[in-house]
Amino acid sequence: MTHVDYAERMARASRAAVDAGLAGLVVTPGPDLVHLCGYQPATTERLTALVLVPGSTPRLLVPILERPDAQAALGTAATEVSGWPDGSDPYLTLAELLPPGGRFGVSDNAWAMHLLGLQRTLPDTTYSALSEALPMLRAVKDAFEVERLAAAGAAADACFEKITEVRFAGRREREIAADLHALLLENGHSQVDFTIVGSGPNGANPHHEAADRIIEDGDMVVLDFGGLMDGYGSDTTRTVHVGDPTPEERKVHSVVRDAQQAAFDAVRPGAACQDIDRVARAVITEAGYGEYFIHRTGHGIGVTTHEPPYLVEGEHLPLVPGMCFSVEPGIYLPGRFGVRIEDIVTCTETGGRRLNNSDRGLRIVA
Repeated sequence: MTHVDYAERMARASRAAVDAGLAGLVVTPGPDLVHLCGYQPATTERLTALVLVPGSTPRLLVPILERPDAQAALGTAATEVSGWPDGSDPYLTLAELLPPGGRFGVSDNAWAMHLLGLQRTLPDTTYSALSEALPMLRAVKDAFEVERLAAAGAAADACFEKITEVRFAGRREREIAADLHALLLENGHSQVDFTIVGSGPNGANPHHEAADRIIEDGDMVVLDFGGLMDGYGSDTTRTVHVGDPTPEERKVHSVVRDAQQAAFDAVRPGAACQDIDRVARAVITEAGYGEYFIHRTGHGIGVTTHEPPYLVEGEHLPLVPGMCFSVEPGIYLPGRFGVRIEDIVTCTETGGRRLNNSDRGLRIVA
C-alpha cells in the first residue's frame, strides 16, 4: 500500500495558510485532522487540537490520558504531542502555541465550546472556517487518494449489480435499503452513510428516507447509497424500474442520462465548478424539465462523502487535476417519480475519469 506522507500534507497546509494570510491553523477532530495527520480520536468534550504555525513544528494537543494513543497513531509523522491533564485549562495550554493577535483557520466542525474558550483566552485573535479560508485544503487528491476513491467506487458498483438481482415488487423500501447496507459492508465498506430508496412518488424527494412504502410493479426507484471504505467515500445513484416503463418514464431517464454525460464531458482543468452545473442544467431545461432539477449538480468527496468543491451556480473555483466530485443531475416530478444518475468523477490533465462504471441505462428489475 502506498505510504501517506502526512508530514508533507501538514507542510503543504502551513504554506497554504501563509498564502491565505493566516497566522496558523487550529485543526480539531474530524475529517481535516484525519487528512492532515491520520489521527481519529473518539470525539468527547475534552479538547484535542492540531496546531500548524508556519515555521514551527506541528503540535498536537491532546488530553494527557490519550497521549499514548496519539503518539502511536502518529508514528513517524514529524509532530510533537503535548498532553493536558484534567483539572487544568486546556485553552491556556493551546493559547501558548499560537502567535498572539493572529487570524487563524479553524476546522468547520470545531465545537463551539472549544472555539469560544479559545477566544476568551485570546480575545485579540480572529478565526475563519477552513472551508472558506482554505477551500482547496482537501479538494485536490493525490494519486493514493484517487485510487482509494476508485476502489470505493468499484465496491459500490458491485453492490448495484447485486441489488438489481433481488426482487423489488412487493417489498418495502426499508428492506431494499437494508440489503444495500449489507452489500456495502460485504464489499469492504467499514461505514455506511446512506441508503436512499425512493420508489414511485417518493423518488421525487432527492433525500427521501427509505420508509415502509411497498414497492409496486410500475414504480421508478431511485437508489442512492455510499459510505466509507479504507477511509475514503463512495456515493453513487442509479434509477431502476419495476417492470416495463412508460414512454414518459423512458424519456425522463434519457434526459437525465444525457445531462449527466454532457456534464461529465465538460470536466476539464480550468473549467469553473459552476460551468459543470450549467451544462447539466441546460440539457434538462431544453427538454422542458428545468424547474424539476432542484439541487446542485455535484459535491466533492474524500475522507467524507460531502466536501468541497461544489458544482453549483456561483462557485467560480476552477477545476484542478486531482479534484474528485459527484456528477448527479436529476429530474423530480412531484407526486409521480424521480430520476437521478450519479457517478464520482476525478478531474485529470486531459478531462474527466469516472470512478463509477456500472451501467447508466434504465435497468429493469422484478
